[in-house]
Amino acid sequence: MQFIDQARITVQGGRGGDGITAFRREKYVPAGGPSGGDGGRGGDVLLVADANLQTLLDFHYKRLFAADDGVRGGPNRRTGASAPPLVVRVPRGTEVRDARTGVVLGDLTAAGEELLVAMGGRGGLGNAHFLSNRNRAPERHTEGGEGETWDLLLELKLLAEVGIIGLPNAGKSTLISVLSAARPKIADYPFTTLVPNLGVVRRPSGDGTVFADIPGLIAGAASGAGLGHDFLRHIERTRVLVHLLDASADDVVGDLAVVERELRLYGHGLPAKPRLVVLNKADLRLADHLDATVEAVARWGEGKGWLLSRPLVVSAATSRGLEPLLEAVWRHLDQPQSS
Repeated sequence: MQFIDQARITVQGGRGGDGITAFRREKYVPAGGPSGGDGGRGGDVLLVADANLQTLLDFHYKRLFAADDGVRGGPNRRTGASAPPLVVRVPRGTEVRDARTGVVLGDLTAAGEELLVAMGGRGGLGNAHFLSNRNRAPERHTEGGEGETWDLLLELKLLAEVGIIGLPNAGKSTLISVLSAARPKIADYPFTTLVPNLGVVRRPSGDGTVFADIPGLIAGAASGAGLGHDFLRHIERTRVLVHLLDASADDVVGDLAVVERELRLYGHGLPAKPRLVVLNKADLRLADHLDATVEAVARWGEGKGWLLSRPLVVSAATSRGLEPLLEAVWRHLDQPQSS
C-alpha cells in the first residue's frame, strides 16, 4: 500500500436553487395572486473521520469535491428540494488547514467526527415573498446563492502512543517487528524504511498500544533533508518517544546529538516529549565497550529530563532487554496525562 500523508483538495458547497415567479391559476379564482416558491439550499461539504482508512491516497486522484445544487422553487408556493450534504471520508488523525492562510480548521481524531468545510448557498426567494399592499402582483424573484469554495490542505498524523526514532539503520524496523505483528521491510543498509510503520504491541492487561517506526532522521532533517522532515509530524501526537541508537556505531553520542538537535529545530512540542534512550545491537559489542558507551550517553543526557537517567541496553535481533524497555513504556503510559 502506498503511504500518502498530505493532500490538497478543493471543496465547493452547492448553489442554492432559484426562486421563481408564478401566479395562481385556478378555475373560479380570477385573482389568485403570486405563488412562486423558494429554491432549496445547496448541499454542504462535510469531512468525516473513518477508522477504516489509513492514507490520503484517494485524494491524489480526485481533488475537487462539489456538493449538489438545490432545486429551483415550483408553483403553488412549492419550495425546491435542498441538496443533501456531501460526505467526504478521511482517515482518523487528519488535520485540516486553510491552504491559503495555514489556519487549522479542525483535527479529526475520533471515528465519526465531522467537520463542516463548505456551506451550501441559500435558496432564492419566489415572488410570493414580495406580495404587499402596494404590489399585489409582484414579478420579482431572487436567484439562489453560491456555495462556499475553499482550498484545503489535509495532513495525516498517525495516532500512535509510542514513536520509535533514530538514525537510519539503528534497528527501528527490527524492533517493531519483534514487539508486534508488523512486518516492515528490513535490510542491512540505511533508509530501508521509506514510510512509517505501525504495530500494535499487546500489554499485560490485554490492551493494545500502537507503536510507530518513523523513517530514519539525518542531520538537516528539520530543514527538509532526507526522509525525516516528511514524517516528523507523525510523532507530534505520541506520548513517549523511544530514541534508538546503534551501539555498534563509531560515535554513538554524536548520533544521539544529531537526532536530538533535529527535534529541537523542528519544534512543535517534540523536544519536550518524554523519551527513553535505548542502545540497540548490544550483541555486536563487547561488554567493556558497551559499558563505556552507556556511561558516555548517560553523561550527555544529564539534566535533559529523560524518563530514565541511563540508557537501556537491548538487542532487537536476539530479544535481549526488551522486557525492561516495555515495562518502562507501560509505566509512563499508565501515568495520568496532564491537562
